Amino acid sequence: MTSTSTDSVRIPLAELQDLACRVLLRQGLSRPHAEAMARTVVAGQRDDCQSHGVYRLVTCAQTIRAGKVDLQAEPVVAATGGAVVQVDARYGFSPLAFERGLPALVEAARTQGVGALVIRHCFHFSALWPEVEAVTGHGLAALALTPSHAWVAPAGGRQPVFGTNPIAFGWPRPGPHPFVFDFATSAIARGDLELHRRAGTPLPDGCGVDAQGRPSTDPVAVAQGAMLAFGGHKGSALSAMVELMAGALIGDWMSQESLAFDEGAGAAPCHGELVLAFDPARLSGGDPAAHQQRAEQLFAAITGQGARLPSQRRYAARQRSLAEGAAVPRALYEEILALAG
Repeated sequence: MTSTSTDSVRIPLAELQDLACRVLLRQGLSRPHAEAMARTVVAGQRDDCQSHGVYRLVTCAQTIRAGKVDLQAEPVVAATGGAVVQVDARYGFSPLAFERGLPALVEAARTQGVGALVIRHCFHFSALWPEVEAVTGHGLAALALTPSHAWVAPAGGRQPVFGTNPIAFGWPRPGPHPFVFDFATSAIARGDLELHRRAGTPLPDGCGVDAQGRPSTDPVAVAQGAMLAFGGHKGSALSAMVELMAGALIGDWMSQESLAFDEGAGAAPCHGELVLAFDPARLSGGDPAAHQQRAEQLFAAITGQGARLPSQRRYAARQRSLAEGAAVPRALYEEILALAG
């Protein structure tokens, strides 16, 4: 560990992976679960994604204390040779279920042109971009969708119906980094709301309403009222799509059902996830390299005028973390050390 300021420390990634794994093992998780979850949260911290980095070790500990997650669950993968790969997470955390299903998803996409990974009965706490990046690493495009707890009111309403309902997309590119975006359909991610609450800082305008339906920037009041979708009716419609595609379509819970299952325990959401993979070699109609070049021309047209591609800041943070270690707020680091015993 090396100090960077009075407020944060920089920790080599291998050391942070080991620390995260020790925290999770101490919470009673099996080693396969602990290692998969540690990879996910360290990736978030490496890329300076504070709301989905090692802070999630704290929220995972809260979920474990709630007593609903199976800490030893072995995901069951059912690959029939067709386009659909199904994984029953058996009420365990989601990262291991995704890792176990990924090889079959890649094979399905290469064989069929399109593959669908359906994960059911998982406790989901992480960002989606590590998953779509993992798919693009095989030369495939990817789309991932998942609901959460009912925290978000629909456009024109004030009662929570939707989850934060993220959507992530990945496109493989030459070089080390794919084109990736990952965003909640809510105006702010739930993890960011929690970070504002912990820090005692106000939310940006337009993120939520209090229990009486009045606009509020107080994270505590919004948590007791409702978050809002981004972009009004547009974000609200996208959020409804996620509920349908990653809930009703795949035969798992939507956000209201996940919250009802929680029964006030404060655990991570329990539901399903849908990850779609697309093989450019099969779908392009021939000569995928030429079509890949057309995609690169699109990216050049964006960056050539000074605009930024999604994830560029994450990739820059990744390079710093690889060279110098991941920056972790000092207070959070001490909290994690306490969890590790």
